[in-house]
Amino acid sequence: MAEPKWLTALVAMLERQRRGFLNRHVARLRLLRSNPVPVFYDPHYRLPLPSIEAARGVEPRRADFVAWYLLMREVISPSELRVPGRVVYSELSLVHTPQLLEALGRKETLASVYAVDPSDLPVDETLSSVRLAAGGTVAAARLALKRRGPVVNLLGGFHHAFPEKAGGMCPVNDLAIALAVARAEGFTGQAVIIDLDAHPPDGTAACLSGDARAWIGSLSGSRWVELPPEVDETVLPEGCPDERYLEALSGMLSRMPYPDLAFVIAGGDVLAGDRMGRLGLTLDGARRRDLMVAEALGEVPSVWVPGGGYHRDAWKILAGTVLALTRHTRARIPRHFDPLEARYAQIWETFGTEQLGSEPFLTDADLDESLLRTGAGTRLLLGFFSAEGIEFALHQVGILGHLQRLGYRNFHVETSAANPGDRLRLIGESDGVEHVLVEAVLERRKIDSADALYMHWLELRNPKAQFSERRPQLPGQSMPGLGLAREAGEFVLHMARKMGMQALTYRPAWYHMAYTARYHFQFVDPVQQGRFEAMMRDLGALPLREVTVAFSEGRVRCNGEPCPWEPAEMVHWISGRRVDRKAVEHERVRVRYEIVPGQSDERA
Repeated sequence: MAEPKWLTALVAMLERQRRGFLNRHVARLRLLRSNPVPVFYDPHYRLPLPSIEAARGVEPRRADFVAWYLLMREVISPSELRVPGRVVYSELSLVHTPQLLEALGRKETLASVYAVDPSDLPVDETLSSVRLAAGGTVAAARLALKRRGPVVNLLGGFHHAFPEKAGGMCPVNDLAIALAVARAEGFTGQAVIIDLDAHPPDGTAACLSGDARAWIGSLSGSRWVELPPEVDETVLPEGCPDERYLEALSGMLSRMPYPDLAFVIAGGDVLAGDRMGRLGLTLDGARRRDLMVAEALGEVPSVWVPGGGYHRDAWKILAGTVLALTRHTRARIPRHFDPLEARYAQIWETFGTEQLGSEPFLTDADLDESLLRTGAGTRLLLGFFSAEGIEFALHQVGILGHLQRLGYRNFHVETSAANPGDRLRLIGESDGVEHVLVEAVLERRKIDSADALYMHWLELRNPKAQFSERRPQLPGQSMPGLGLAREAGEFVLHMARKMGMQALTYRPAWYHMAYTARYHFQFVDPVQQGRFEAMMRDLGALPLREVTVAFSEGRVRCNGEPCPWEPAEMVHWISGRRVDRKAVEHERVRVRYEIVPGQSDERA
């Protein structure tokens, strides 16, 4: 005689409670010790799309930032960092149709997925990043089942990819692929997807619709499609704060069937102010989220991936996920820690004068004589750096490697005299033609009585790309950029440090040039800095190009009066000087900015 349904349900509930109690007990014991967690990462996780940062608000360096931070702070050891292999097409085919996989080999398809101009996209290198990420999730699932615990993949959670179509920066669905591979290799247990990205798991729901032992739970901040009724989705209100979010998460976890394998999208787009998410969590709230899920899962094999993230601090959420799994801590990542700056400092510390080409024991007269004797081909830039030394440094910090992914080869550096200062050029070859990719004009100068390296000119050029609606031209741009503005800035900053300069300074000719440097540079004049901070306060929610074009067209008003952009020196104080914050605050409060309508090539 068959058991009554109520009895079956009661037995199942009691079993979940028993296993849940044991799970939580084991998880609490784990809090008493640090827990090694394998982390999958590859430098090629960075998408080779130069315009994606400005166009979509994506931080392409997120996986790099997290890996560097975890290693520098010894959160993980090098042995815990695992290198993924690329997912193979037989594995992709377990989920996706041949038509989709074939289409992903075309520029137009991938450009549509990432909303970039096709000329800005190297197909093979972009697909390599995608396949490495999916391969990392597949390998993480295998390892999680083997070690019976959590494993992290620093790129993944592509939950908008359907079996037959890609969407929303998700070319393939790595979670569905990893589960399908696990099923093909003999896994028959209960799988759960805990989707904590700020957007709904539409693609994942479609990919797993035929798997009766796969449960999807989701907390999101928007709904643009109706999900199948079996998906446990909670749509939270815009700006949802920590406590309300965590209450909803607790409820969802209580409804979750006990898993034999779990996938967690620990979304990085849940922060207040995220460009594309609509929730309102703090960094601490996101960490508490991850700790709550980690405790609920305990020793369950689990794969953790980052999903989306379109906020400057999104990398801190992903690093915090690893901190939650390894150290079970709410300790904050230092507010002003910059992984790129720390990484460059670490690399530049290894450079000696022999590698960079300087001759510190020469007098100025000796140096002048030496330069005349050796000729222009071997002159030292600013009397300090040789062309070979600069090329070596560009290689060591990874800039040349990134340019190779964009399709350039056979690099060399040229230095020459300029008026004023010295000129630096990085030349690269593509299709048998040489191109100037980077050009800078630098000079030693005094700024506010300090020795400074002055950047008269710094241009990054990608001659393989074109301006278009998806890659609009900014005022002052002669050619699309390389997506390396932050790296170039850090590189020149460390040149200044190596030379013993007290500051790095330049004069931004346009608003967008100041805006992109806002985290590390400030105007020398505190009144100008106050005005700039007021501009960011009042105009920062608008697209960057719209603001910089409005300045160029004379449509910006300050306290009701026309306000042209005023170029003035910005400085990064290496010596640690501080700006007069009282004067900055006074001016920031005094002025208000707005843009008036007018003729513009910016279209909504």
